[in-house]
Amino acid sequence: MKQSQSIIESKPHYEILDGLRGVAALLVVLFHVFEIHSNGDHSKQIMNHGYLAVDFFFLLSGYVIAYAYDDRWGKMTLVDFFKRRIIRLHPMIIIGSLLGAATFYFQNAPGMGWGGIADVPFWKLMLVMVIGFTLIPVGKGLDIRGWSEMHPLNGPAWSLFYEYIANIVYALFLRRISKLILTGLVLVAAGITISYALTNPAGDIIGGWSIDATQLKIGFIRLSFPFLAGLLLARTAKLYYTKHAFLGASALLVILFSVPRIGGADNLWMNGLYECFCLMIMFPFIVWLGAGGKVKGKKASKICKFLGDISYPIYITHFPIIYIYMAWVSNNNLTLDESWPAGLLSVVVSIMVAYLSMKLYDLPVREWLRKRFLQTTK
Repeated sequence: MKQSQSIIESKPHYEILDGLRGVAALLVVLFHVFEIHSNGDHSKQIMNHGYLAVDFFFLLSGYVIAYAYDDRWGKMTLVDFFKRRIIRLHPMIIIGSLLGAATFYFQNAPGMGWGGIADVPFWKLMLVMVIGFTLIPVGKGLDIRGWSEMHPLNGPAWSLFYEYIANIVYALFLRRISKLILTGLVLVAAGITISYALTNPAGDIIGGWSIDATQLKIGFIRLSFPFLAGLLLARTAKLYYTKHAFLGASALLVILFSVPRIGGADNLWMNGLYECFCLMIMFPFIVWLGAGGKVKGKKASKICKFLGDISYPIYITHFPIIYIYMAWVSNNNLTLDESWPAGLLSVVVSIMVAYLSMKLYDLPVREWLRKRFLQTTK
């Protein structure tokens, strides 16, 4: 007999990990605000390694998936698992695509290669939006922005494409394997990641948002090690209580993401080595630190809860707003000194949109879906 929804979801959340997810999501927003001002030169990015937040999310996802579901397979079918993951992730994917379509024609920017936006027919915009609802990537024929994104209305949705793949592989295979085999897979993935990071011509591991062979390779490399390492960490690590774990772990994320590009054009491998250090040493340490920490006081608990609540909504809805900011900066040839108030406003609006989307749409829709598709009677 299937267990009730309340029993299946009775495990407590890691409050600090929820909060850290929110911190990383806010840093992604800042990374994208600053991105337009670097003019394609990675060395000029203020939040230089902010893109590594995606890899941190993959690590967190592996850890939380193992914690939440490893011991529940006797009470849960594959169909149940996939229902839960879709209910958790997909409503906001739809909102992200809707928001991207609603703001699309305000993002025309010839200087960024977006000059064709004004000429995109409405029927094609609607087609890309509906395909975006499904998270199915689009090819060059539907690249209505011109950046070769698999989701041109909402770029960050590419990482959810890989998140879904990770969930499928976990449910079909990874949940069954021993710790020894998982350790072997982690080591193989680490070797592949290190090899790519130290030898690729870009000097970083940015990428994964297109469906051409090169970008798919980058995407799967970025997914494999952190997700597998998160599973292994959850299954093997002993947790210890550390005071001020949330503040310490948050500070580490800010520092790691803000470190300037290392090595320069003549030593690209040095930046790749730094990114491997973040991926393979610091991110697992931060997750371990956060998992073992405790939130003290109602105020700190509310902060972590708020950050955790908006983490996914802000990640999946902020880029359409940032697209508008980027287009405005490009069309007016503005410096950061001239445009920072609008950049700050973009961050504030992104937080507000995320919060309202969560409260007015995501939570009610997920609650309805849970009652409709998950709850069972004895």
